[in-house]
Amino acid sequence: MTGQRKYGQACPVAHALDLVGDRWALLVVRELRLGPRRFGDLATALPGIAPSVLTQRLGELVEVGVLERLTLSSRTGAVGYGLTAWGADLEPVFMALARWGVRSPVVPLAGPISDDAVMLGVRTFFPAAPQHTAEETVAATGLSGDVLVELTHERYLLRLADGALESLARLAPGEDVQYDARVRTDGNTLRALLVGTLSATAASVSGAVATSGDLALGHRLVDSIARRS
Repeated sequence: MTGQRKYGQACPVAHALDLVGDRWALLVVRELRLGPRRFGDLATALPGIAPSVLTQRLGELVEVGVLERLTLSSRTGAVGYGLTAWGADLEPVFMALARWGVRSPVVPLAGPISDDAVMLGVRTFFPAAPQHTAEETVAATGLSGDVLVELTHERYLLRLADGALESLARLAPGEDVQYDARVRTDGNTLRALLVGTLSATAASVSGAVATSGDLALGHRLVDSIARRS
């Protein structure tokens, strides 16, 4: 990155690390995978990053072409950041890193995690993905419909078709959408379901997860997300 020490190797991996290998850089990109965000939203989603460091990383990522500055509202003139088409090409890199990292013998279970990061985990490890067992894949077979997932800070719309997660979108504040089922929970609960430290039944009984609308669809989605031990 500009102003940083580079590896200086004629290697595309080294060059990629020159572009996105500094601390916080990939996490900034992670928070933009579901759409543009304002500076304040990024700061909230990345606890621990100093405002000066966030400003620096955003500027560097814009300069090298991974991000772009965007006008988010013509009415208010609000400005934010989003991925360029080339920046969005990092998606399979994130998917591979997540699948590689979760196999570590020391996966951290404590610490903060953003709503976007949890939902991206749902997308990466949804049962239709090939790394799941036959039992997990069968659990999602025939699962179809639109599900609104409401977490602590954000809302998301998941579109399911015959067990596959077709799309995942972060909704704008106040955005009105049609849905078949609604699931209300928080990021920590959803993460616990994903990593297998909480069962779908326990989450429902305790009230940590609440469903409405098409209850069968909502319950089946939560059960499909919950990792089998």
